[in-house]
Amino acid sequence: MRADRLVSLVLLLRQRGRLSATALAQELEVSTRTVLRDIEALSAAGVPVHAERGRYGGFALLPGFRTELTGLNHDEALALLVAGSRRGAQAFGLGSALASAMLKVVDALPESHRDTAAGVAERLLIDPETDLLARRLEGDDVPDPIAGEVRRAVLAGRKLRIRYEAVGRTPRWRTVDPIGLVTVREQGYLLATRSGEDRTYRLSRILAAEELAEPAERPERVDLGRAWQERGTRFRTGGDQVTVLVRVDPARREELVGTALAVLAEDAEAGEEGAEDGWLRLEVTFQDARHAEWVLWKLAADAEALSPQWLRTALHERATALAARYGASTR
Repeated sequence: MRADRLVSLVLLLRQRGRLSATALAQELEVSTRTVLRDIEALSAAGVPVHAERGRYGGFALLPGFRTELTGLNHDEALALLVAGSRRGAQAFGLGSALASAMLKVVDALPESHRDTAAGVAERLLIDPETDLLARRLEGDDVPDPIAGEVRRAVLAGRKLRIRYEAVGRTPRWRTVDPIGLVTVREQGYLLATRSGEDRTYRLSRILAAEELAEPAERPERVDLGRAWQERGTRFRTGGDQVTVLVRVDPARREELVGTALAVLAEDAEAGEEGAEDGWLRLEVTFQDARHAEWVLWKLAADAEALSPQWLRTALHERATALAARYGASTR
């Protein structure tokens, strides 16, 4: 890890010029003392880094120094820079590695292309944090230690022990055979088997993970795209799941989406004269009828189930019973 950090330090100085120890520490996510030790190590290895004193001082490389990295042409580097702007790497715990890789990509370009490629990449945005309706697109927040442990088990082909919190259930430990990792709309999923049965686990609901020494029982090759499609089909059509058309206040959207199994469609509603009234219309899937009724009841007046009719009837009867209870005179 230190070797990677030393390379990143050199690349930062090459691309940004003079930087203070504090700035370098923030970029590398280490202490200033660690930065000073790394500077000493680079100097001892013959890298021409020197300190500049004064109010605007810091560390810098001698002019003309260049690291020997694999070269890329302009379009290859641009493709990697654009891919690096995606936030999916965060779900797999690869955010810091991606930032380091992007520094190396830029540095590998010929000097005549370096500024051009970086400038072009700034003009291409992929997966912004909000859509055109100013709705925030929340990605999964997966701690790096957990994501790293899961990722290592997947790549090494070893069994994985996870403490998983399923929706509405008490967290418990289980041992699985990991197959692969998938990101969808900035949400990460682990595809695995358990006792020979297909299982899909959302990474943000894994509370702890431990890679085991025992080899995983899984095929040598896998088509993740096909596996995800097949699981999605079974997920939408299997068991006692129900699909509900609901309108919801945007302020409660994340609460609805966070408890539903899947969002099949989503649109902004329009007012009587064609102007958007701010509410959203979603088609969502729940585990069963009880799950759907529980979620919609929690949202109260901030959501309305439009179909199926049995759900509207169930919510109406529950609301009527509550109104009757509180409408009666106190004793």
